[in-house]
Amino acid sequence: MQLLTHPGPRSEARFTALPCHAQPVELRLAAGMSFEKAVVQGFAEAGFTAGYLRLSGAPCARLSYVIPAPAPGDGRAAWYSKTHVLDTAVISEAGLHLGMKQGAPFLHCHGLWSGPDGAQRMGHLLAPDSELAQEMTVQGWGITGAALAVTPDPETGFDLFAPVVQGSSAGDGLPALLCTLRPNEDPHALLAEAGAPLGRARIEGIGSLVHTSFEASQLESYATEVLLRAGRLTGDSVILNAASVGFDGAPMAGVLRPHGNRICITAEVLLIGDQTRGPLGDSAP
Repeated sequence: MQLLTHPGPRSEARFTALPCHAQPVELRLAAGMSFEKAVVQGFAEAGFTAGYLRLSGAPCARLSYVIPAPAPGDGRAAWYSKTHVLDTAVISEAGLHLGMKQGAPFLHCHGLWSGPDGAQRMGHLLAPDSELAQEMTVQGWGITGAALAVTPDPETGFDLFAPVVQGSSAGDGLPALLCTLRPNEDPHALLAEAGAPLGRARIEGIGSLVHTSFEASQLESYATEVLLRAGRLTGDSVILNAASVGFDGAPMAGVLRPHGNRICITAEVLLIGDQTRGPLGDSAP
């Protein structure tokens, strides 16, 4: 199993998990402004400055995105491609964290979409440069007690989301954990360890893997970006259904091979303690 070399010293803590509460929300996202502003406004109207959204069937008047690219030669393990732009597109499925960067709202979104030709694509959405074609309602979770904040990460050489305490972890909603996972680590093992205080939890989030390994196939790209489509923690058992994209831009999807993957740069995960039905839970909040 390939591991990547990162430019800085290895962080001693291999995951961070902060207690919080996750409250189901339904947000109105406006058209006629950047996707970033629409999301920030939608969360603000619901009374939240941090949260996670699930998107589906979202028509866009413009969609800009990047995909993983080989290492840039400065010691970092991977990089981003040139910007791809679709003048019209439909987001079929995406996950989005709202956090902070230098005190201002900041989004991180991975998703699947298609343009006028109908071909499915996947990548990292550039929210400031994208725009919805029409107003729509979306579902997700507002988070209190913790938030993701962009912080310099010496190990990887990137500025990455990291959980920080924000207000009291007590509040309305379900008990939850806001987590990030470190590079070259087994996500199944870390999520079981991080989520132990919850016991049973729904798992939502995005991240990156080295050569994404599914139960029946593998995406051959040493840097891949991942969207968790569904996930469950039950004691020591973790099941993750994901979509992934690598250097060629062609997405693959399926159940991740247990203990068969390693984090590439990071993973940003929300674990929501609940009793949802089935081994993977429901696809909507």
